[in-house]
Amino acid sequence: MKRALVVMAHPDDADFWASGTIALWAREGWAVTYLIVTGGDAGGFEAGGERGALGASGEMAQRRREEQRQAAAILGVEDVRFLDGFLDGQVAVTRGLIRPIVQTIRRVRPDLVLSQSPSRTWRDIRLSHPDHLAVGEATAQAVYPFARNPFAFPELAAAGLEAFAVRELWLQGDPEPNHAVDVTKVWAERESALMAHRSQHPDPVAAAARACREAEAVAAKFGLPAGHRAEDFKRVLIPE
Repeated sequence: MKRALVVMAHPDDADFWASGTIALWAREGWAVTYLIVTGGDAGGFEAGGERGALGASGEMAQRRREEQRQAAAILGVEDVRFLDGFLDGQVAVTRGLIRPIVQTIRRVRPDLVLSQSPSRTWRDIRLSHPDHLAVGEATAQAVYPFARNPFAFPELAAAGLEAFAVRELWLQGDPEPNHAVDVTKVWAERESALMAHRSQHPDPVAAAARACREAEAVAAKFGLPAGHRAEDFKRVLIPE
């Protein structure tokens, strides 16, 4: 069985840009684990499209965590984990963030880690939210060198979490993607997973249409037939 670890800043990040790829992995029998850094407590939209301000009470974070679990289940992902202590909009690259990512890598021992690009892109500014950049950088550092270095975070090794070398790192939202996945045949699951994040869609019809246009543009860029839909990534193969 192959294993993938998906590390994202917020609930919904994977579903906006990588849920088709994740659905394909699940169909192929992969064991997929989500690690979500924040609860997305900075807000969302209430019924009628009004922006909600529920972060202070924690209600929005609870709601968004549940939406993420529902979306993951649609794709066939059952293992969804959330970190505590990181606030939406305030994530920074620290050892306090890198450590739990290293810990999860050593527990899950994935063949592949999927996260967000630490490189800013201007093709869609949503991809370069500061939390995305920070989580991408922290994950890249966790993958290399810290998860594979037996001398890094010695307390983890003392607890039985031995060093582990990840072989591939996939980054969504990178300014220079080099790999595309045709997600046409799982588009229904992808769209359903995206729509599960009800608090983030003041206009679900427009959101679904935009996702379709973006995926068709990616497919065309990578030379797939007309009408196909794809997701793109920076795929990094990590030497021994």
